[in-house]
Amino acid sequence: MNLYRGMEFNLRSVSTEAKERDFDVIIIGAGAAGFSAAVYASRSGLSAVILDKNVAGGLTAEAPLVENYLGFKSIVGSDLAKNFAEHASEYASIREGVEVKSVKKGDGGFIVDTSDGEYHSKYIIITTGTTHKHLGVKGEAEYFGKGVSYCSTCDGYLFKNKNVVTIGGGNSGAIAAISMSEYVKNATIVEYMPRYMCENAYIEEIKKRKIPYIMNAQVTEIVGDGKKVTGVKYKDRSSGEEKTLPADGVFVYVGLIPQTSFLKDSGVKLDERGYIIVDGRQRTNVPGIYAAGDVTSGSFAQIASAVGDGCKAALSLYSDTISSKK
Repeated sequence: MNLYRGMEFNLRSVSTEAKERDFDVIIIGAGAAGFSAAVYASRSGLSAVILDKNVAGGLTAEAPLVENYLGFKSIVGSDLAKNFAEHASEYASIREGVEVKSVKKGDGGFIVDTSDGEYHSKYIIITTGTTHKHLGVKGEAEYFGKGVSYCSTCDGYLFKNKNVVTIGGGNSGAIAAISMSEYVKNATIVEYMPRYMCENAYIEEIKKRKIPYIMNAQVTEIVGDGKKVTGVKYKDRSSGEEKTLPADGVFVYVGLIPQTSFLKDSGVKLDERGYIIVDGRQRTNVPGIYAAGDVTSGSFAQIASAVGDGCKAALSLYSDTISSKK
């Protein structure tokens, strides 16, 4: 299964031979925060590039529907991400499929080691966001791409008129189940906690659509026939009883983890969960390195707040460069 199916944005590309390697600012992560940072950095007169190991869009592109971003009553996440990417590409080069391996201090700035070679910059803005947490149960890895997915927007339609189970009943899991209920045979939500874990608006929609929401359930295994998923085993945490739900597709929404492993040797301070610690102006503890969006400690993990953080990071960076020249 292609996690990013249908999300090619036709952004301008640069041939390997002609690629510039030196910039005022390198933005790591092509999501909402990164796009915003690129626009504001460029408009401040700074040369900028956005690097991302995947395709542009971030988690915004995976949202089945976005209903809380100002200016759009309702918009498909991939469409909003496309708008962001096309706008940002007018200001900065967006280089997809470039994985950042490390960030280190160099002469007059930073050296960014990537799968595409070394890049150099005076400043860094980290906007790598988060990625999906895995359950860690038997069958999850074995059946990834054979029924197990972390993106209903990408893979949901593969299960039209079939049975799907969403593991995790928070907002993301609820939205996924609600969206897929339009075309699957049955959509069921399995939640570890003994109560609804999503917002009231989603609870009402779940009840309206009669989507089963199984609470107090611990998933123990994703089962299959060796070629594809056939079901989900879980334990009723109240009775201890083991049960199995038939499933053709399993969508895992059990939380997110920050994408910060490449910062190991950078000196950037992280909190106990691995998120980047920043001050009120998006500065990290390392002069010249800023961070914005969901990857930062205390983030609200919203598209709107990520866009604001990206703007703030770029403007703070520019302000700091002006101050340092006085």
